[in-house]
Amino acid sequence: MNHPIRPIAESEFPAVCDLLDEAFVSSWAPGQMERFKGVTEFDRSLAAFDGDRMVGFTQVMSFDMTVPGGVLPVAGVSSVGVLASHRRRGVLSSLMRRQLADVHAKGEVFAALYASEAAIYGRYGYGRAVDNVFYSIPKHSSAFRADAPVDPTLRLRVEPPERAREDFVRVFDRVRPTRPGLYTRTAARWNATLADDENARGSSGRLRCVLAEDDHGVRGYTLFRVKRAVTDHDVPDGEVLLQELFAVDPAAYAALWRSLLDRDLCSRVFAANRPVDDPVMHLLAEPRHLNAGTLDELWIRLVDVPGALTQRAYSAPVELVVEVDDDVCPWNAGRWRLSTAKQTCERTEDAPDLSLPVRILGAGYLGGRSLESYRMAGQITEHREGAVRELSAAMSWSPLPWGGLVF
Repeated sequence: MNHPIRPIAESEFPAVCDLLDEAFVSSWAPGQMERFKGVTEFDRSLAAFDGDRMVGFTQVMSFDMTVPGGVLPVAGVSSVGVLASHRRRGVLSSLMRRQLADVHAKGEVFAALYASEAAIYGRYGYGRAVDNVFYSIPKHSSAFRADAPVDPTLRLRVEPPERAREDFVRVFDRVRPTRPGLYTRTAARWNATLADDENARGSSGRLRCVLAEDDHGVRGYTLFRVKRAVTDHDVPDGEVLLQELFAVDPAAYAALWRSLLDRDLCSRVFAANRPVDDPVMHLLAEPRHLNAGTLDELWIRLVDVPGALTQRAYSAPVELVVEVDDDVCPWNAGRWRLSTAKQTCERTEDAPDLSLPVRILGAGYLGGRSLESYRMAGQITEHREGAVRELSAAMSWSPLPWGGLVF
C-alpha cells in the first residue's frame, strides 16, 4: 500500500505522542511529553500516513559524536514506531530508506541509534558497534585494591543537581572528546538528563549528585538515585542506582565510585549502561563481585562509506580493497581501495581483499568490534589471507566506544 511520508508540523506533535504511546505500549507522564518535544527537530522528522491518520514515525536528532581521532556530525535516529495495525506493509522500510536518503543528502556520513529490538536494524545496514555492561555490586564486597589512586587534595561536595549543572557540563565536555561514541548534549538534552519529576523518580527517590573537586575546580561528578528499603528485620537495605559518573582523572574517578559504594543505609550499587572497559573493574580487590552483564548499546550505519572511512583515524597502517554489499544505499556498494597512509578511499575495479556487508563496517567503525570474529562466523569473505585481521587491527581503538546516554 502507498503510505505518503513527510516531516510533521509542530501542531502534529500530539499525534506523534499518541502513535509512540501505542507502538511502545507506554504512557506519557506529566512533563515527559514536553521534554520529548524539546529534543524533537521537526524538520528532521518523518511520518507515514494512511489517509489522514499517522501510522509510522521516526526522527533524527543532530549531534556531534566522537569517532577515533576526531569528532563528526552524526544523525541520531530515534523514536521509530509503527502502529500494530500497519505492520508488514512496508511502512518501516519506507521510513528507514527515506531517512537514510535524507541523511545522505544532508552530508552526514553515518547514523547511530539505540535499538529497542536488536533484530530489526541489521536489515537496514546498521551494525552493533558498541556494547555496555551493568553491575550489581554488594557493599560488603566492594573493597578497593591497596594501590587504588588517591589524591589528598580532592574533596567531595554534595549539591542539589540543579545547582551544579554548569559543573556537569564542564566535566562532560572535557571527557567527551576522549571516547568514541560520546556525543554533544544540547540544553534540552541536559534538561532531560536532569529531569526529576515523579515520572523520572519512579520508586527510586530524587536525583542526587556528588562532585569531586580541588582548589582548581571540579574534576568529576556522579548522578544517582537511592531506592530505600529494609529487610524483614528492619536492617537498612537500600540500593544506589547510578545514572552517570564522569571524571577527568583516575583519582577523582575512584573517589566518586567510593562515595557510591560507601553510601549509608544502602547495601548495593546497581550501575546500568557502563562502558565495557570501565576502569572500576580494575579497582575492586575482588572484581567478581561486580556481577557484570553485557547488553548492546549503539548501532552504527555508514551512509557514505568513503566519507566515513577517510574521516576517522586508524591504529595501524593498512591498504586493501574492500568490497561492500549495500542494497539499501546503493551508492555505497562496490569495491573501495582504502589507504590509511594517503587517507583515501576510492572506487576501484581491482580484485577485493575481502567482501562484507555494510552493517559490519558500521559495527567496526567506532573501533570496538573485532572484524575477525565476523569472519569466523562466516559473515565476511576473505579473498586474501590476513586481510580481515589487518583491517580489524587498523580500525580498533582505545578506549572502547560508548554512547553513555540513550537518545
